[in-house]
Amino acid sequence: MQSKFTDQDTEAFYDGEDAVYRSFWDDQGSLHWGFFDSSTRRDFLKACSRLNEMMVGKAGITRGSEVLDLGCGNGTTAMWLGRSYGCNVVGIDLSGTRIDNAKQALQAEPEEARERMAFEKASATDLPFPEGSFTHVWSQATIYHVHEKDKTLQEAHRVLAKGGLMVFDDLLKPRPDVSESAQKYVYDRLLFNTDFSFESYQEALKNTGFSVLEAIDLSQHLKTSYQCLGEMTRAKGDEHHGKYRELSYAYDQMVQAVDNGELGWGLYLCRK
Repeated sequence: MQSKFTDQDTEAFYDGEDAVYRSFWDDQGSLHWGFFDSSTRRDFLKACSRLNEMMVGKAGITRGSEVLDLGCGNGTTAMWLGRSYGCNVVGIDLSGTRIDNAKQALQAEPEEARERMAFEKASATDLPFPEGSFTHVWSQATIYHVHEKDKTLQEAHRVLAKGGLMVFDDLLKPRPDVSESAQKYVYDRLLFNTDFSFESYQEALKNTGFSVLEAIDLSQHLKTSYQCLGEMTRAKGDEHHGKYRELSYAYDQMVQAVDNGELGWGLYLCRK
């Protein structure tokens, strides 16, 4: 599907919203959703960390892994990967503001870690790396924003070495017909559209040349994430001229969209 939105729309959106999201989502600049279990309960940031750990475990990232973080944002997770697992990490993002933030944050890392990490402004549809450059492609809460998703999957496949793994999550559209509210507060607000349901995403990956090793429907965890984010924005009060009130209402609508089967979230592990 060709979205009515462009990469330039997405870049402007993320260049302009960083300070607001840091003020309640994660002050370190991470911006993805969480996996909730008995160890996390309703602790949103702990659930986000739990998702990170789960993805690392499934992908088998270790010292010596060459990882591309597709849509790295402020570089928070990429630096955590390099610091915690000793792997080499390159992060790319469409937002120049967030890449600048990542490069600045990288300067606070130990010298040994800085030598294994790099950040570059680039589009997921045109990756500036040779074929077979990475053992792993990692992506969180990113591909739904890309307006040529098939091309993004092709590029991820191209830059992976043979036998390399891609582990990522993405938003899904369980059914093509959505309510006016879901269109406004989910798809238009986040500047995206997609043809991919949980099942059709797997077919697209296979058509690209991937073997799908695991697919997990995380839609209920997305619902819980937005319930937590709604509570967090309501607690902020009336700062930013009502911005928190607007986000709180939008997050409530996203919870409703999950309940209505108008929005989903999936996690995929694939091999080239």
